Amino acid sequence: MATILVVDDELGIRALLSEILTDEGHTVELAEDAAQARLVRESLRPDLVLLDIWMPDVDGVTLLKEWSASGQLQMPVIMMSGHGTIDTAVEATKYGASAFLEKPITLQKLLRAVEQALIKPAQRLAMGLATPYVRSDAPHNGDTHAGGVHGQPLLPSVAEGPRAEQSFDLDRPLREARDAFEKSYFEFHLAKEGGSMTRVAEKTGLERTHLYRKLKQLGVDLTRNKRGGG
Repeated sequence: MATILVVDDELGIRALLSEILTDEGHTVELAEDAAQARLVRESLRPDLVLLDIWMPDVDGVTLLKEWSASGQLQMPVIMMSGHGTIDTAVEATKYGASAFLEKPITLQKLLRAVEQALIKPAQRLAMGLATPYVRSDAPHNGDTHAGGVHGQPLLPSVAEGPRAEQSFDLDRPLREARDAFEKSYFEFHLAKEGGSMTRVAEKTGLERTHLYRKLKQLGVDLTRNKRGGG
C-alpha cells in the first residue's frame, strides 16, 4: 500500500478522500494549501499526490510547476478540479501530471486512477498502459473534451448495468435475503448514476460516508459500476 498526500482547500473533500483511501489500505496525509503540501512532501516523500487546482494561495498547477522545475516531482500527481478546461489539463500534463480528475469525482474512477498512477513506469510500459487521463460522468458544459486529453482513451465502460427487475431467493435467513436485496439495490443505482456517490446518496437518502461504508460492508465492487459510454 502507498502513502498518499491529498491537497485540497475544502475540508469535506479532504475528509471523504481520506476515508476512502484509508479504507483501501493506504496511508493518507492531508494538506489544505500549497504551504502545507510543500512541508508534507518534503518530510514524508509520498508515493502519490492528489492535488486540487483551484486553491486560494498558490494554485495546484503553479505548485506542480514548482516541483517540476526544482526536481521534486519524484512521485505521480493526479490533478483535481471542478472547473477544469482542456487547456488546464494539457498544461498540467506538460508539467508532469499523470492524470486529471474532474469533480465531482466518481468513486470507481478515483480508485482506478490511483491504482494506475501507482504502477511503476517500467511496469506501465510493459503493460502497454497510456497515461490514465480520467474524467467524471458529470454533465459537461462544453469546456471539456469528450474524448479525453491528447486523444488518450477514457477508461472502458460497461455497456449495460444491472436490470431494474431482479429475482431473489427468499428461502434463506432474513439477514442474508436483506443483504442480497440491498447489494442489488445499490449496484443498480450506482450503475444508473454512473458511479456518482453524490447522486446515489441523494437518490437513496443516505449520507455519503455512511453510503460508502454500507457498500463496503455489502461487498459491492465499486470499480465495476460504470455507466455505458463513459
